Amino acid sequence: MLVDVEQVKKLASGFREELLAMSTDIHDHPELRFEEERASTQLSDFLARNGFEVTRGVAGMPTAFTGIRRIGNGDGPQIAVFAEFDALAGIGHACGHNIIATAGVGGAVLAARYLESHDGVNGSVVCLGSPGEEGGGGKIKMIDAGLLDGIDAAIMIHPAGDDEVVRPNLGRLSLEVEFQGRASHAASAPEMGLNALDASTIFLVSIGLLRQQLKSDSRVHAIVLEGGDAVNVIPERTRLRVFVRSSDWEYLQDRLLVAVHQCAEGAAMASGTKAVVRETAPAYQSMRSNTVIASMCHDVFLQVGRNPADPAVGAASASSAGSTDMGNVSRVVPAIHPYIGIGSGIPGHTREFEAAAGGEAGMQGVLDGAVILGATAAELVMDGALLSVAKAEFAREAVL
Repeated sequence: MLVDVEQVKKLASGFREELLAMSTDIHDHPELRFEEERASTQLSDFLARNGFEVTRGVAGMPTAFTGIRRIGNGDGPQIAVFAEFDALAGIGHACGHNIIATAGVGGAVLAARYLESHDGVNGSVVCLGSPGEEGGGGKIKMIDAGLLDGIDAAIMIHPAGDDEVVRPNLGRLSLEVEFQGRASHAASAPEMGLNALDASTIFLVSIGLLRQQLKSDSRVHAIVLEGGDAVNVIPERTRLRVFVRSSDWEYLQDRLLVAVHQCAEGAAMASGTKAVVRETAPAYQSMRSNTVIASMCHDVFLQVGRNPADPAVGAASASSAGSTDMGNVSRVVPAIHPYIGIGSGIPGHTREFEAAAGGEAGMQGVLDGAVILGATAAELVMDGALLSVAKAEFAREAVL
């Protein structure tokens, strides 16, 4: 590697307490997708104080921002570091986005500081504050707005139980299923009603039976958003939110989505109601990790004192993950989405993980994550040959 990781670590000591305080505050004040005003302000202010040119409210999202720091004449590689910062409804930062956010902005600043300390380096470090990852597809909106135009590679880091540089992610479709029936008095005239809640029950049972016939890496899961308003009124309208996931995009579209529609139509037919199925958010594509960048990042993990599996041999046996709009980014530019451990064996989206994200292990994840991102971004700017090989791999993958 061209980058001295020990020097990056020393640079990180200059704002260690600031990063940790920011992570703690974001963790303790969780904000849902596209409502992350407090977090967005803190993160973008931090970038501005550290010499980044900040633009807020980008891509039609009030809490989204960009920060750019041009190195030398700026005429060189542009490397994007993503920061996401929304929380989960009801369970706060159980996905650890407070860590993603602060490691992201910290890594961007570290990369810029390191690069500026070396003569003759030209390029740009771009920090993209992407809201609404939990179901809103903020990164997809940024792609559509052209914010990745000219970007040469993109990186971010996500907390998990254990360290993993490459980990499978699933493509995801976000659906809302509505059943429309007819209201009636549930005691005096039930025969006059068409029960939309019965339709939802049949639909959920159908989904449960469908799971037996799915590929092992596929998932279908749902919650009831609306199930009726009064016990003595036959429910005339119910709504469910459904996620459909698979690592195989064609299977997701051509088999799973069709099957869920069939389950809804069958439930409507059996109950005499009408089914309406809508996609409520942009589709998340599965993550395509760039193995060239991942291998380099693996070396940085080792130098930080972490020991993830070698991505060249460990991806097949890595634990499965959920879905991320970083998958869509990986179809536009070479990208990686490594995981940093904050509690071995603790699954995400649990109260235990929420506690870990705000605890000592989570704070270490912020500091190590910032160094990993900073060193990785700096290496991609400085090592033109490495970036060229990464781009060549991306081009080959894109035509498959």
